[in-house]
Amino acid sequence: MPVYAKKKIGAVIFDCDGTLVDSESIGIRVLMELAEEVGFFMDYQEALVTFSGHKMADILATLESRFNKKLPINFEVELRARMETAFHKNLREMPGASRTLSKIVLPVCVASSAPIRKIQLALTITGLLPYFGEWIFSAYEVGKWKPDPSLLFFAAKKMDVPPEHCMVVEDSVPGIEAGLAAGMQVFALRSDNVQRVNSHGVTWIDALGELLPFLASQTSKP
Repeated sequence: MPVYAKKKIGAVIFDCDGTLVDSESIGIRVLMELAEEVGFFMDYQEALVTFSGHKMADILATLESRFNKKLPINFEVELRARMETAFHKNLREMPGASRTLSKIVLPVCVASSAPIRKIQLALTITGLLPYFGEWIFSAYEVGKWKPDPSLLFFAAKKMDVPPEHCMVVEDSVPGIEAGLAAGMQVFALRSDNVQRVNSHGVTWIDALGELLPFLASQTSKP
């Protein structure tokens, strides 16, 4: 059964990777390909579950710890360059993203653990950037990464909406946990990657378009 919000929503905060743009599978595949080139072999599906939604530095640290050796010093630079190339070739919006955004009348923003350059690139390639304007926030601005809620508090403050009146839309365990920690109303895209999260207080959806009936009820007159 869905969990319906108790307080009226004043803004919608979207994650980017895996929520608005179908980038997680692309990024993880590029990561695994480059890792294998330097002797780090890991199953793709395991990597997808393990790394989705996590900070890049933590991902690389996990790889080094798992294999008990250091990655090449230029690994992250090469990885981000290859990801950018792959995004230009293959990145698409998540199903229904543009249609959903075009129908939301409330303020919307993006709050992502990725660097600003990566967020802007992904939104530009998929044509979603105009829906957000300057309302794009990165964990690199606050120095804290999900599941820490600092980025979401930062986004809510910038939008001048109390956290409890914000809807946050996520697809990863760290993102969902950050939304819950911030006291926000969490809507999560259902996938194998997030089924292990505590679902108390989370409304599960199978597609972004499912947000629209709920938001319509929030913005319609009694």
